[in-house]
Amino acid sequence: MQTVLFVGAGRHQRRAIEQARARGLRVVAVDRNSKAPGLESADLSEVVDFMAVAEVVEVARRIGIDGVLTVSADRAVPVVAAVAEKLGLPGIGVGTAHLLTHKRAMRDVLGGARLPQPAFASLRSAEDVDAALAEVAFPAVLKPVDSGGQRAVFRIDSREELEHNLTEAIAESSTDEALLEGFVEGIELNGIVIARNGEPAVITLSDRLRPPGIGFGVGWIHVYPPSIPPEQLRLAERVAADSVRALGLRDAIAFPQLIASPDGTVAVVEVAARIPGGQMADLVRHAVGVDLVEVALRQALGEAVPDDVALPRFSQPVAIRFFTAEPGPLPTGRVTRVGSLDGVLASEGVVQADTYLQLGETIRPVRRDGDRRGYVIAVADTGAEALRRAEIAATRLEVEVEVEAAA
Repeated sequence: MQTVLFVGAGRHQRRAIEQARARGLRVVAVDRNSKAPGLESADLSEVVDFMAVAEVVEVARRIGIDGVLTVSADRAVPVVAAVAEKLGLPGIGVGTAHLLTHKRAMRDVLGGARLPQPAFASLRSAEDVDAALAEVAFPAVLKPVDSGGQRAVFRIDSREELEHNLTEAIAESSTDEALLEGFVEGIELNGIVIARNGEPAVITLSDRLRPPGIGFGVGWIHVYPPSIPPEQLRLAERVAADSVRALGLRDAIAFPQLIASPDGTVAVVEVAARIPGGQMADLVRHAVGVDLVEVALRQALGEAVPDDVALPRFSQPVAIRFFTAEPGPLPTGRVTRVGSLDGVLASEGVVQADTYLQLGETIRPVRRDGDRRGYVIAVADTGAEALRRAEIAATRLEVEVEVEAAA
């Protein structure tokens, strides 16, 4: 029996772990959180901080594994690459993993390949503000160079805002570096690309809609197919594939994020080398019939990924609406009751729904990906109709809260 190691065992990883076991694989999982739900689902599990590469390698060597992977966890990507490299297993390579998880290094490579992207500048302290503003005009986006989940991501409209938020952005980076990028107006697109033998194929592009305000970077609605014109869609597909190729991914699932501007241009926001979170694997499965977990398992084990596994089999409009605070369907406050999902699941067109809400937790205004507390997935004949159905279904989850007094 072949053995695979999952680096990270959270909510998103658990479903993949269960799928791997159903495939007949022995699964080992590591996570620093002893209560991570995926640990219970694995055949073997160990509580290990997966950022400690040497400890993860020791677990992998001691148990003996045939493949290693992660799902959703961007910070685990370099660890997966390091384990694979040290044990001589299939992987993307440590150097490539660095490019895919360090936004400034990624920008340098994309710029060298002459791919369209925002102006950018690196900052390590307040002393770098003048030089950064000489390169990047307002409005801009400030972010850590090597974090995820929309942590410490800010829209910046003035020098004062940059100086105020810079410390938090740098603190969220493990390398004490932040990136200032030009803000690009337009529709954000999530891409899923599967690279096989160095040839990337775009599997889906979908609209990634975002809320107003401080949580502007959080994707709270996904819609497939995207709403951009056909010519711009063809350009976006070329840019997505070229970005994956430029960053050196040969056998991997890639997650390029793009901005399609009103003038018909397309710019690269960033590219990740993993199955993304935010139910994107579910979107791909419902939209085009491709099972990303199966692809990732095959690639981790060095198995062939034939066309009938890797390429779309149909095209079905899909929308995902996340349960988030207002103007999403959830109220803000401490949760005192969570109703049944039955009404949501019975709504027209709904094919999947779940909630992560727990009694006693506090629902806050949307700021980061973790503020999404569940989702509804609906299908229809058009993306717009699928979104309408998902929006209606989302309102049918009854959540009662106790409004917390202002501090």
